[in-house]
Amino acid sequence: MKTKIRIIFYSMYGHLYRMAEKVAEGARSVPETEVLVSQVPELIPDSVLEKSGAKAARRNFAHVPTAQVDDLRDADAILFGTPTRYGTMCAQMKNFLDQTGPLWAQGALIGKVASVFMGTATQHGGQETTALTFYPVLVHHGMIIAGVPYSETRLTTLEEITGGGPYGAGTLSGSDGRRQPSANELAIAETQGRYVAQIARELKLGREHARSSS
Repeated sequence: MKTKIRIIFYSMYGHLYRMAEKVAEGARSVPETEVLVSQVPELIPDSVLEKSGAKAARRNFAHVPTAQVDDLRDADAILFGTPTRYGTMCAQMKNFLDQTGPLWAQGALIGKVASVFMGTATQHGGQETTALTFYPVLVHHGMIIAGVPYSETRLTTLEEITGGGPYGAGTLSGSDGRRQPSANELAIAETQGRYVAQIARELKLGREHARSSS
């Protein structure tokens, strides 16, 4: 009986893709876990992506499948990765979530574990506000929120400027986008994936036990 973990992200230049891969690595370290990574559809016209240099960067993760709303239905846990746009999630992720109305109407996501990881250009670019404005959507779906516990001591490092906090892993790209996720940020992302998968696994086993005992 495998635990199904879904990691759904949007990445313009690849920073959130790298974080998603590390989250997936952490989730896969939990026994009997099936992990699927996918990306939400793009909304920006090709001409704009080309001009900004994003089209070339996105070729590095063009192989990642496009997320479908129904992917959420059979998941035991879902981790969402989004860059920050003015302190909240990007339009591409919001557009995807706005299509989950039928799942909400059916209560299809109630009791599933949910978590968020994010990226900003600058140190104070809104990682916490992005998580805190993302989580109400998941609460409306009846999901169980999990962040990153402080047992992950990398959250408290003062040795470097770093993303990530108790609300979720995070990365900083720099105002020009050149900075890639640091080893510290990637390690926190891996911890988050493992932590969420462990919670989902324990819930799944507990529910199965309760069902078989009733």
